[in-house]
Amino acid sequence: MDPEIERLFGHAAEACSERSDDDARWLTLAEDASDTVVWIMEVDGTVIGSARLHSWHRDERHACYAIAILSPEHLGRGLGTEATRLVLRYGFEVLGLHRVAVRVLAFNTRAIACYRACGFREEGRERESCLLAGEWHDDVTMGLLEDEYRALAPSWSEEG
Repeated sequence: MDPEIERLFGHAAEACSERSDDDARWLTLAEDASDTVVWIMEVDGTVIGSARLHSWHRDERHACYAIAILSPEHLGRGLGTEATRLVLRYGFEVLGLHRVAVRVLAFNTRAIACYRACGFREEGRERESCLLAGEWHDDVTMGLLEDEYRALAPSWSEEG
């Protein structure tokens, strides 16, 4: 695991060596969860990360979104935006969601830019909610509503 990428998820560098076993356990749990849908991201036969809708409430028609690109060489290539838009399409068009929420560390400007490009709006901030390497960081909460998605989605296919 790359320590800088792990930091973007709020993990300390010293915890990185233990992550591979944790990731395998997480994937097994996610496969069994009825409130989670997981996609593995692959480029040219190499797994580079995952995306998921979790905490899905069918009656209330909302879920939370999370994405992890774990390969530094695949960052900044638009893959996160493409994956996010595909997952949003599935969430709104197949699952019939009304709302998708995401939570991100405030210093993760690349992720925030991706979420904004996908239509998410900042809804709030949890001040100093993550202690990382002895420093406190804010969490930003963002959301996307069904009507906002429907207004933006047609332009996504035009972008290529």
